[in-house]
Amino acid sequence: MADKTMSADEVAGRLADGMTLGIGGWGSRRKPMALVRGVLRSQVRDLTVVSYGGPDVGMLVAAGRVRRLVVPFVTLDSIPLEPHYRAARERGGVELTEIDEAMFMWGLHAAANRLPFLPVRAGIGSDVMRVNPRLRTVTSPYEDGETFVAVPALRTDAALVHVNRADRLGNGQYLGPDPYFDDLFCEAADTAYVSCERIVETAELTKDAAPQTLLVKRHTVTGVVEAPNGAHFTSCAPDYGRDEAFQKTYATTPWPEFAERYLGGDEQAYRSAAGEGA
Repeated sequence: MADKTMSADEVAGRLADGMTLGIGGWGSRRKPMALVRGVLRSQVRDLTVVSYGGPDVGMLVAAGRVRRLVVPFVTLDSIPLEPHYRAARERGGVELTEIDEAMFMWGLHAAANRLPFLPVRAGIGSDVMRVNPRLRTVTSPYEDGETFVAVPALRTDAALVHVNRADRLGNGQYLGPDPYFDDLFCEAADTAYVSCERIVETAELTKDAAPQTLLVKRHTVTGVVEAPNGAHFTSCAPDYGRDEAFQKTYATTPWPEFAERYLGGDEQAYRSAAGEGA
């Protein structure tokens, strides 16, 4: 079986302008930030980003790489609204499709199962339908005759996710309390790239952890990137928590200054600068 290891810059080199990019994690938790920084070092732009948004969205929007967002929220968790995303929205520089969290999840399920849509109750009677006039409803063909929202599949060209451990074949393991739908992001994408804190031998994945922790399956994965501290400054439990001090620096620093100070070099340069600034 193929060795799928590559670098974050090699992942970014496989992306193209205009792609739809799914990004795993949740808010400011276990985001594939090393891969996002790889995208920022590349020239790819005009992206549609599908994400339970956090600083991944904030950075890509601030850098002018995003044309359209599909999100249920964009938050830093301990800071409720992602500030660089907010600034971009206030400028009117990005198209937004905002849907309910459950609708978003079922959109991923639909894409993972190669269905055009899935019916859900979420959204009925809410302003989600008003702000998304292109959403359609369907009526149950059975005796109940109930009306549902037909959530379209959130199919993506590529997905980026981060996990605690992975092997070279693409099996990915989470060791924290929440999978954050990263498996669905991979299954919903044409190509999927997994970064991890550490690459280990396959047998080691289940040596001290249950098989159920093998969240991402190798057949859904295109590439694997070993990226220690690769979710920084978001959390990657139990390996490390969110770097609140650095997150505050990110949230309060004007984007050009932040990008020049922390994103002007390679990943090693980022680690060095972030260590000094935390």
